[in-house]
Amino acid sequence: MRIFDSTSNSTKKQKEEKEWLGASFKPENFIPGIVIGFIIGLLLDLSKPSKSNTLKKTSNLLNRNQPEKILTPAKADEELKMVLVVRQDLKMAQGKVASQCAHAATGMYADLMQSDRYLLRRWEQCGQPKIVVTCKNQQEMNKLKEAAEDIGLPTFVVADAGRTQVASGSRTVLAVGPGSKSAVDSVTGKLRLL
Repeated sequence: MRIFDSTSNSTKKQKEEKEWLGASFKPENFIPGIVIGFIIGLLLDLSKPSKSNTLKKTSNLLNRNQPEKILTPAKADEELKMVLVVRQDLKMAQGKVASQCAHAATGMYADLMQSDRYLLRRWEQCGQPKIVVTCKNQQEMNKLKEAAEDIGLPTFVVADAGRTQVASGSRTVLAVGPGSKSAVDSVTGKLRLL
């Protein structure tokens, strides 16, 4: 008669499983798997174009409730650029202008990260060109913004916090684009360089 000891068999299996799990979760096995998974996920995210290959109008922070307009896509090889339009009537110092332009560019970038990464990546591949021009006053800035949005270009308006040179809420800089050079120039091409 053979006696079967279930406790020793069970203990032996548990010990083998622990050894296997211990070998599987060693840092030299686990960390490369995480890194490879992260890289694959990043590549998959960056390789996906937006839901459609069209330029979409990005609402600025002041007008988030407006419906989106969609244009025919720009040619994939067409160069893109952004134009920053600075109001001259505010008489901002050079450092203030530089700061407000940086706010406009980074604000547009943040908006596009949420709304149109495909357009953003194309602009990055062009070297992220930015041109700084001037407009006379708020009324001219409003007309430029409306004209840009009417043809589907993304826009972003900087509203100053009012801590230094201008009143709180003053619209200081308008970012137009990124968009095709021809589309952006149709809105801002006649403005004077800063």
